[in-house]
Amino acid sequence: MKMSKQFPLNALRVFEAAARLGSFTKAGEELGMTQTAVSYQIKLIEQNVGEPLFLRRPRQVTLTEVGQRLAPKVTEGFAMLQDAVASARDDAQTALLISSTATFASQWFARNIGTFQLAHPNIAVRLAASDSMVDYSKEGVDVGIRSGTGSWPGLVSHRLMTVEFTPMLSPALAATIGGVNEPRDLLKLRIIGPQDPWWPLWFRAAGVEDPDLDGRPATRLGAQSFEAGAAIAGQGVAILTPDFYADDVALGRLYQPFDLRCSDGHDYWLVYPHARRNVAKIRSFRDWILGEFERRNGIGAAAMTSPVAGEAYPLDSTD
Repeated sequence: MKMSKQFPLNALRVFEAAARLGSFTKAGEELGMTQTAVSYQIKLIEQNVGEPLFLRRPRQVTLTEVGQRLAPKVTEGFAMLQDAVASARDDAQTALLISSTATFASQWFARNIGTFQLAHPNIAVRLAASDSMVDYSKEGVDVGIRSGTGSWPGLVSHRLMTVEFTPMLSPALAATIGGVNEPRDLLKLRIIGPQDPWWPLWFRAAGVEDPDLDGRPATRLGAQSFEAGAAIAGQGVAILTPDFYADDVALGRLYQPFDLRCSDGHDYWLVYPHARRNVAKIRSFRDWILGEFERRNGIGAAAMTSPVAGEAYPLDSTD
């Protein structure tokens, strides 16, 4: 039997108020119901129990013995439900679920999110690193970091950083061929992710029209951060966003042989549903992360809004 038939919750709610207040009239006033509606709900619960729960006297109702046994348990049950809802509400207000691409999560969030936590110790951050499509109406995500053009129906978008890319490799690997002196020298080495659409764009900008990347093994590690790790280990040349790897360059683990950087027009954006733009925790996170990028990089953050809220947003192949 379904719980909705076994437990008439609306009638139990009316019974709890009438038992607590000792009056159908007062129960109706508290619940916004007429006395007739209260009496009807009480009859429903009595029919369900199979026993009268109140003794009706002129201008007075009192609990029967069965009603006296039932009332405290119903009151306790509603108190537990109220506590559960309050707890869920508190979690929703103080927990911030962020969806981010794996590379941004590992190369930026992991190094900077602590400053947000210090500024907002009452907000618990939960980070979900994923390159999958997110549907805000179903998955409970508060904000997202995604790569694209910034136009997603139903979402407010703020540009965080312009994404540029260039080949990078370990200095030790470059030394194995006597150094990388011109762009075509890169083709003497293993190319990590040769099917990445960034590679032909960069080679074309560098004046190499025939890199013949299609004939190379189609190895793709799934996230730029993994490809950077392979490049640091000397496993090949990766095409990376150099802004993420300044520390690795400073430590001599990565080497950027050419100043040439390219962009395909897909930048990193902070996104969140237009309908939730005024939620306090989202405003706090938005103000913090935009301030971080403006302070560190001098990059302004443009916002775009769309009137249709709650739709999923697409992802690009490059993160």
